[in-house]
Amino acid sequence: MSDNKYAGFWLRFVAYIIDYLILYVINLIILVPIMGALGLGIASGGFDMASMTEGDVVQMVKTILMAVVAGSIVLIIVNLLYYTLMESSKFQGTVGKIALGLKVTDANGGKLDIVKAFLRNLGKIVSGIILMIGYIMAGFTAKKQALHDMFVGALVVKKK
Repeated sequence: MSDNKYAGFWLRFVAYIIDYLILYVINLIILVPIMGALGLGIASGGFDMASMTEGDVVQMVKTILMAVVAGSIVLIIVNLLYYTLMESSKFQGTVGKIALGLKVTDANGGKLDIVKAFLRNLGKIVSGIILMIGYIMAGFTAKKQALHDMFVGALVVKKK
């Protein structure tokens, strides 16, 4: 696959920004009704903390923390599904990658199966936890691979 043009860090970063904006809207559509159903619409009026007992405040804090945890889990699942399903589909990339003419392939230029796509996206957690070094690696490796690409032998290439 030496005739491939690998997608470098900045091109992939712009694709990520496009995907981030799409996921932001999707996540809002999902989370706002959930938060409302959990009673977190306290900004809508009628909320007087001065009249609350200590037990009420503790219960409110618990509710907010539970909502944050539940919301975080939902966001992680939505993001994993978006990236995994898009990158293992016939498009071989997310909307951001498609818009920039990029695709995610295996080492032979083929489509990633759903398991490899899922593991690649789980690997993004590791890439991010280590001070984003796993992502930055894409700017310095021969095949422009980030750490999560190396985990599964994936490449991000420019479409021909």
